[in-house]
Amino acid sequence: MRRFTFDVLTSTVGLLLAAILLLAGALGLWGYTFVNNQVTTQLTEQKIFFPTTSNPEFKALPPGDQAAMRPYAGQQMTNGDQAQVYANNFIAYHLSLVAGGKTYAQVSMEALANPTNPTLTKQAATLFQGTTLRGLLLNAYAFGTIATILLIASICALVVGFVVLILSILGFIHSRRVPAEIEVLRPRPSAVR
Repeated sequence: MRRFTFDVLTSTVGLLLAAILLLAGALGLWGYTFVNNQVTTQLTEQKIFFPTTSNPEFKALPPGDQAAMRPYAGQQMTNGDQAQVYANNFIAYHLSLVAGGKTYAQVSMEALANPTNPTLTKQAATLFQGTTLRGLLLNAYAFGTIATILLIASICALVVGFVVLILSILGFIHSRRVPAEIEVLRPRPSAVR
């Protein structure tokens, strides 16, 4: 195969690959922006604020939960990382106090077996609401994490896409400079002894 043909073929494949990578990077950035904006908008609209470190609710938390929440003390929840901390270190702790650590499913079954017990009914309602909010916040965390992964993948795709584009352009330039009679990928003749 002639060197010119080889250079043109590999450079053309490189251009196609660069176009795919650049398109994937651009779509990934769009996806990141969309998901990140949705998470921020949805969380901001909830108007959830972390308690300050002087707040009695904060002081009542176990030391590990306090340590996790301290960086966000007094802030409004606006991102997935904050949502995870609030769900796992604030709501989960308070839910554990409602019915001696029982889950909504356990208390709900007890409430169904004892429909006239107002304590079980109230505990089931509280656990349902708290568990639902916790689940929604953990979903916001999951989508925030997906957005971060999209951002990293998009940046990688764009960088590699630009590198491949530059290499393809250099390949076309090289194909114009190489003599037409040069061959590549041709088997070498056997050495005669």
